[in-house]
Amino acid sequence: MDSGSIAWVLTSAVLVWIMTPGLGLFYAGLGDKKNLLHTVGISVLLIGLATVVWALLGYSLSFGGSGSLIGNLHFWGLNHVSLSGSTRGLTIPDGAFAIFQGMFPIITVTIITGSVVGRMRLKSMLVFLTLWLLFIYAPLAHMVWDNGFLAKLGAIDFAGGTVVHISSGVTGLVLALILGPRNDQKPHQTNPIFVLVGGFLLWVGWFGFNSGSALAANNQAIVALINSWVASSAAVLSWGLIAYQIQKRVTLDGLVTGALAGLVAITPAAGYVKPWAAIVMGLIAGVLGFISITTIKNFFGYDDTLDAFGIHGIGGTVGALLTGVFADKNLPGSAAGLISGHWDLLGHQVIAVLVTLALVVIGTLVLAGITRVIAGPLRMDDTDESTGYDKLIHLLVIKD
Repeated sequence: MDSGSIAWVLTSAVLVWIMTPGLGLFYAGLGDKKNLLHTVGISVLLIGLATVVWALLGYSLSFGGSGSLIGNLHFWGLNHVSLSGSTRGLTIPDGAFAIFQGMFPIITVTIITGSVVGRMRLKSMLVFLTLWLLFIYAPLAHMVWDNGFLAKLGAIDFAGGTVVHISSGVTGLVLALILGPRNDQKPHQTNPIFVLVGGFLLWVGWFGFNSGSALAANNQAIVALINSWVASSAAVLSWGLIAYQIQKRVTLDGLVTGALAGLVAITPAAGYVKPWAAIVMGLIAGVLGFISITTIKNFFGYDDTLDAFGIHGIGGTVGALLTGVFADKNLPGSAAGLISGHWDLLGHQVIAVLVTLALVVIGTLVLAGITRVIAGPLRMDDTDESTGYDKLIHLLVIKD
């Protein structure tokens, strides 16, 4: 065991934990004022829900056993998880690994809420997300990060392009389509300070998210942090440029969202590509992110409330595919991508994306049906939706 690596992974776990309240604040700044407290409150509530689900069953289903599709219940309740040694060939104890990995499902389910906040019933949301963690997130984590089907196939995902971003973004879109559009889609004023503070909590937490995924204080962690830094910075510039070219204005909300788009895209590739490639990926992500939440969203007409699909679903897909292009075989733990003259990895990445999409779309439809049986309707009634959750639950109306 290496004390430096243990310290870094535990620190990274705390940084990832910070991302969830940061995302709640970011969403609250972008969303409707009548659901401001509710939007932030969901992030706190989901810390509790996802943590308990992870400790009881999620970790074991994700990282227990040797099956191809899902783990077993050997580690239920975090039993048999070593606090002093590693069964995974790492220089950190299994307990530290379980802590770090446990922060990922929390932020993942919180991303989903951005697509449907303000029109999905809270009870139904909590039931659905509990099922989702067990039957969609856990199998994906096992297949990608625990030598399951996709890992054996040869696909790579450094910190969650498929497991976190594609899964959450696509789930959000499917739920939004099931629920139907909001009754009131009139433009409303955002809160730039909430967006800035929440966005920067996400940004700083993302350094732990990506760099900590090296699972050691080593040169791969350094590469991942550098790439996260330069990709997000490049995305800020490309987002700002295309926004100015098309809309003749650049907003603070947009620049922060651009940074997050770059971070999403680099996540699956963070430890596998050179910094120059990370900059290219960031530039692409900034442009594509802007187009996703404006042109693409408007063309298809879906109501993805806070653009979880546009940023995470589309951005995660592009990042996963570009990993197959730019992965550099000379970096530790990486594979040979298209720039190294090998097509195989790109093909594996395509299969991984398609498998993820199939599992998420079909799984979301099935779990939504089960949720209706357990918790009743998914959508709020029109009166409650018009009133907003802040008044319904928090007994407070945010005044102008």
